[in-house]
Amino acid sequence: MAKFTPCISRNACNEDGTYCRACGRSHEEIQATRALTSHLTDFIKQMEYENPDDFLTYLQRKVEKKLK
Repeated sequence: MAKFTPCISRNACNEDGTYCRACGRSHEEIQATRALTSHLTDFIKQMEYENPDDFLTYLQRKVEKKLK
């Protein structure tokens, strides 16, 4: 099992090689995370949630439950 390491900043993340030297994640993982973030953001906007924090907390609980 791998430990998630967030990017320090988008400017620190490099594009050469297979892995980012700043955060250590693969460029494939970084792209997939960006796509997931965009999809969730678009969904929140589409639903016009005025409380996105509550929605994200709900998702966190659901995902954690499914991972157990």
